[in-house]
Amino acid sequence: MKQYLDLVQSILDHGAWQQNRTGIRTLSMPGAMLRFDLQQGFPAVTTKKLAFKSAIGELVGFMRAYDSAADFRALGCKVWDQNANENAQWLANPYRDGPDDLGPVYGVQWRKWPAYKLVPRASAGQIADALGRGYRQVAEVDEDGAPHVLLYKAVDQLRQCLDTIHQNPADRRILFHGWNWAQLEEMALPPCHLLYQFLPNATTREISLCLYIRSNDVGLGTPFNLTEGAALLHLVGRLTGYTPRWFTYFIGDAHIYENHLPMLREQLTRTPYESPRLVLSDRIPDYNQTQRYEPEWLERVEPADFVLEGYQHHAPLTAPMAV
Repeated sequence: MKQYLDLVQSILDHGAWQQNRTGIRTLSMPGAMLRFDLQQGFPAVTTKKLAFKSAIGELVGFMRAYDSAADFRALGCKVWDQNANENAQWLANPYRDGPDDLGPVYGVQWRKWPAYKLVPRASAGQIADALGRGYRQVAEVDEDGAPHVLLYKAVDQLRQCLDTIHQNPADRRILFHGWNWAQLEEMALPPCHLLYQFLPNATTREISLCLYIRSNDVGLGTPFNLTEGAALLHLVGRLTGYTPRWFTYFIGDAHIYENHLPMLREQLTRTPYESPRLVLSDRIPDYNQTQRYEPEWLERVEPADFVLEGYQHHAPLTAPMAV
C-alpha cells in the first residue's frame, strides 16, 4: 500500500486549504489515481488496522439495497449512524422517514434505480417496446396538451452488469451509476463513489474494475472504499468465472481533513507490510467449477464470507468522521 502513502504525501505537498459543508477544513487536491494488480494481493491498508468487517458489512448492505442505518448495524457497520441520526441538515429534511432512515442511498440506486418513460399515448410501438423491457404503465398524463403514458420500472444495475459479463463480455458499457439527480435531495448523503465500470477479458479470463469517486476523505474513506471495490470485483469474478486483475481508483477531490493530519503523519512514519489475500467462502458458488450462473448470490452473501488471509498491520489509529 505504498501507493496510498504516496497519495497522502502528495496531498500534503500539493494540496490547498478549502472550506466545506462539514465546518472542518480540508487540504484538497484535484485529480488522483491508484492502480492495483489484485493478483499481487488485496489493497488493504497496513500502516494502521483496517476496519475490514465494517467495510464488508457496508458492501453487503449495498448489495441488498438497504436504506436504514439499523440494517447496516446488523451487518457490523456503524458508519451510517451519524449521517442518519446526527446530521442536522438530514434531520430537517422532509424526505427523512424517522430514526435510522437514509433515503435512497447507494444500494437503492445500484439495485432499484427508479426509471421512468413518458411516451405519447399514440406511440404504440414505443409503449410496446417499454412493456417488453419490463416497464409497467402507472399513469396517463397530459404533457404540452397531448395525452402521454407514464411507465416505470426499478432497474437492477448491478445484476445487469453481471448478466452482460456472462452473456457479452466484449461489451464496453458494463457499468453502474449512483448519481441520480432526481433523488439527491432525498438522500442522507449523496454518493461519493458513484461510477463502477467492469472490464472483462474473455481471452485471458480476467476481469478489471475502474471506480470513480467524486470526493474522497483520504484518511478514513479511501481505505474503506478500496476494500469495498476490490471485494466486489472478487465476488463478481467468482460468480461469472473471471479472475480479478486490475483495480483502478480515480478520485475527483482527494482531501485530508485537518483533524486527520496527526493520524496520517503517523502512518507516513510506518513501513507497509506485504499485501494480504482475500479469500471468499467456499459456499459462494464458483462459476469455473459449477458452470452454473447464479447471480442471486449478490443478495445471499454474508460479511463472514469474506476473509483477509495473511493480514499484518501496524497499531490501530482513529480519527473522527466529518458529518
